[in-house]
Amino acid sequence: MTNTTPGTGLKGRIMQTYGIIIDVIVVFLILVMLVTLGVAFIGVLNDLYEALSNLRHEIAIQTLVTSILSVFVLIELFRSFTDYLEFHRIRLRVLTEVAIVFILRDIFIGLYNHTLLWQDLLALGFLLAVLIAGRVAAIRFGPEKPPVRTTNS
Repeated sequence: MTNTTPGTGLKGRIMQTYGIIIDVIVVFLILVMLVTLGVAFIGVLNDLYEALSNLRHEIAIQTLVTSILSVFVLIELFRSFTDYLEFHRIRLRVLTEVAIVFILRDIFIGLYNHTLLWQDLLALGFLLAVLIAGRVAAIRFGPEKPPVRTTNS
C-alpha cells in the first residue's frame, strides 16, 4: 500500500526543500534590493546636492528628477518581491503597478527633457492604458477570498 497523504514521502520532502530554497533565494534578493535602494537613495541625495549647488544648471535638475523617479520604480519592484515572500505567488496587480510606474517614469523623463516624440508618447500612452486595464481586470477578477464565517450566539 502506498502513502497518499500530501506532504509526506519523497515527493513531500522534495517540495518542502524546494520551498525552502526558493524562500532563501527571495530573501537574498530582498536584501540585494535593500542595498540597491539604499545606494539609489544616496545617489538621490548626491543629485539633490548637485541640483541645489547648481540651480541654474538644468542637467543637474534633470538628473535629480530621473533619480527620484527611478527610486519609485525600485520601491515598486521591492514590493513585488516582498509580496512573493508573503503570498508565495506573484500577483498580477503588483506586476502591473510596477510596469505602470516604469512607463510613467519614462513619460515624465521624456516630457521633462523635451525628447519625447508624439509617436512615442502615443505608444507609451496606449501601453499605459493597456496596463491600467490589466490592473483593473486583476482587481476585478482576482482570486476570491473565502467568506468570513460569523457565529450567532
